[in-house]
Amino acid sequence: MPSEQFKPIAVRPPSDNPLLFSIRCLIDLQLGSIVKQLRPELAVMTGKVLDVGAGESPWREWLPADVTYHGIDIGNASDFGMHAGRKDITYYDGEIMPFDDSAFDGAICIEVLEHARNPELCLSEIARVLKDQSPVLLSVPWSARRHHVPHDYHRFTRERLEILFNASGFEDIDIRERGTDLGAIASKMIVLAARLVPKKVVLDVLWKLPLVVVCAPLALGFLFAAHLSETFGWGAKEDPLGYFVKARRTTRKRAG
Repeated sequence: MPSEQFKPIAVRPPSDNPLLFSIRCLIDLQLGSIVKQLRPELAVMTGKVLDVGAGESPWREWLPADVTYHGIDIGNASDFGMHAGRKDITYYDGEIMPFDDSAFDGAICIEVLEHARNPELCLSEIARVLKDQSPVLLSVPWSARRHHVPHDYHRFTRERLEILFNASGFEDIDIRERGTDLGAIASKMIVLAARLVPKKVVLDVLWKLPLVVVCAPLALGFLFAAHLSETFGWGAKEDPLGYFVKARRTTRKRAG
């Protein structure tokens, strides 16, 4: 299997370097579109909140001060560029979560479900450990390259997400597109331009440098257009960067 040429950069807490994080959100459209949807929703969460696939816990500081945070991640978190063995994170095998039923008042699961071998089990476990009517916030990519290879298993459409959430015991399912086709094109152009930067090899310079000269301005142009599209509602939502989902756990039995 070929190695991953352009590995994702782990998201660190914004307070580590606020300026760098802001710049990254402008350039990394996937991250920027997640932050836009996630931050205001985190601000109104209460009680005990579970962060599924916590990684470096970048979103923890945006929760209200009186919220009790608990992270959970898989034992091989280092395969995803994360620090493993943190004492404030529970590590498990990615199957049954080591928590009691109805243990949490809310959950977040950001860019994780595509890496779950069994997404149905992952969502049903989130539902199990949530109290009735507790919220879950989740995001997944759509128009995104394969990443964290070989642990990238799925891409979910709006329709598939609705089926999964309904089957797992959630209601009030609000699915939102993150960005449009303009953002998707810009994101891929930025990655392409970065990958084409030649290394100190003569042959690399000869064929890559002319392409960089062409692709870099195009990438910047599409990046500018992507930000404008968010302001003015341009672009098509059929090919977004990804999806953001907000739903509530329900213990009520469905008819039939």
